[in-house]
Amino acid sequence: MNDQAPLSETPPAAAPATDGLPLAEVARLADAIRHEIGKAVVGQAETIDHLLIALMARGHVLLEGPPGTAKTFLAQCFAATLGLDFGRIQFTPDLMPGDILGSNLFNFQTSQFTLTRGPIFCDLLLADEINRTPPKTQAALLEAMQERRVTLDGERHALPAHFMVVATQNPIESQGVYPLPEAQLDRFLFKQLVDYPSLEEERGIVARFGANKGAASPADLGIAAVTTAAQLDAAAEAVRGVTLADEVADYIVRLVRATRESADLASGASPRAAVLLAGAARARAALDGRSYVLPDDVKALAASVLRHRLLLSPAAEIEGKQVEALVEDLVAQTEAPR
Repeated sequence: MNDQAPLSETPPAAAPATDGLPLAEVARLADAIRHEIGKAVVGQAETIDHLLIALMARGHVLLEGPPGTAKTFLAQCFAATLGLDFGRIQFTPDLMPGDILGSNLFNFQTSQFTLTRGPIFCDLLLADEINRTPPKTQAALLEAMQERRVTLDGERHALPAHFMVVATQNPIESQGVYPLPEAQLDRFLFKQLVDYPSLEEERGIVARFGANKGAASPADLGIAAVTTAAQLDAAAEAVRGVTLADEVADYIVRLVRATRESADLASGASPRAAVLLAGAARARAALDGRSYVLPDDVKALAASVLRHRLLLSPAAEIEGKQVEALVEDLVAQTEAPR
């Protein structure tokens, strides 16, 4: 990550935030998590960084990549390093909302309804192959992702404050899948593309796991928790103390508004995207041990925050243009503060 001098005035010292961990401790904690995940996962440094940023920014992540690129395993290792309660849902076409949220079942012995909690009641939820289930079931996650609570039979049930969804989907399948609607996609802070490993990384994967019989669990590979829920809460609180200069906030707004003015885009990003991009930039700065946001933080995260919020115009689709390339162009064309 870039560690240039901040904008205009004298930089604030990378000191403790008013409440929460000192930012230097936040950076060390992130390094410890990266190191622990590295015991089991080869490569994927960018994806791990995005998961860490989303965790600190209280956001959710959609991982998209071909089968066999360790999306599910990475999420499992990530949860294991955090020591959080982990839940997994394998999404299928016959999955119902009640299978996710739970339901009130009548107990004939007590003549009362008893709440049976679904797998969504956890700290970190892996929504595996989320686009394999119909929209009705996908929508069961909306309230949980936005408000961190679920409503069952008119009664609200709170989820943990650090509740996080890591969803996966494969981009190469078109049969038996239900593309996520825009409203659902907008709940994800990031859409991170998980690509095939490099040649050296793939050699390392085969050398490390080629002799294994069956799939190894994070615990089998020595993954252990390196933090606690209290530490994570303190680190997330420290992110709130990171300074977002007016010039950088203005840059974020101009960048997001530029997506609505592009002739190549039928639909641009909403104000929510600008708010989330600012929060993610703060988290990135904190993980780097900085108490201020740089324009480079915004540039580095723009594609991951915006790619799933933009719709190409019919003309752009015919011309074969890609959303990522358009975001890069908009970043290059939008003047950043110095």
